[in-house]
Amino acid sequence: MSATVDGPAGYFPAIEKKYGRPVQEWKDLIRSSDLTKHMDLVNWLKTEHGLGHGHANALVKHTLDEGR
Repeated sequence: MSATVDGPAGYFPAIEKKYGRPVQEWKDLIRSSDLTKHMDLVNWLKTEHGLGHGHANALVKHTLDEGR
């Protein structure tokens, strides 16, 4: 039986499957952006990279929590 991952990381398998890129690539992209505010980054991922709101939000939250 595998452990359930809670929080933003719980979305990571679905993000990788849906968008075909590893989560680390998305996190690197977020870190390379000049944007710094959470919602600015979420909206950027949605408009420029076609992510859904929940997936973009999870990636940004997890990345910002780790530190840029």
